[in-house]
Amino acid sequence: MASGAEARHRELATEHMLFWTLIYVEKQFPGLFEHLEGSIEHLGDHADDDTKDDEAVREVARRFVQGLRRSAGG
Repeated sequence: MASGAEARHRELATEHMLFWTLIYVEKQFPGLFEHLEGSIEHLGDHADDDTKDDEAVREVARRFVQGLRRSAGG
């Protein structure tokens, strides 16, 4: 089983790779960021306990798209 640090490292590396892949794809196919932004309202938290917070998940996604736009220069 992976330690907490290993899981965090994997998550950070995955987020980095996804982030820069999405910027690359947006440059090839403009409109991706708008498409992603439009999908945010369909996101939800899959937890089934009192930690469930759909809006927190959506806010993380909104900030992710904002970061993509800033990094892509737009």
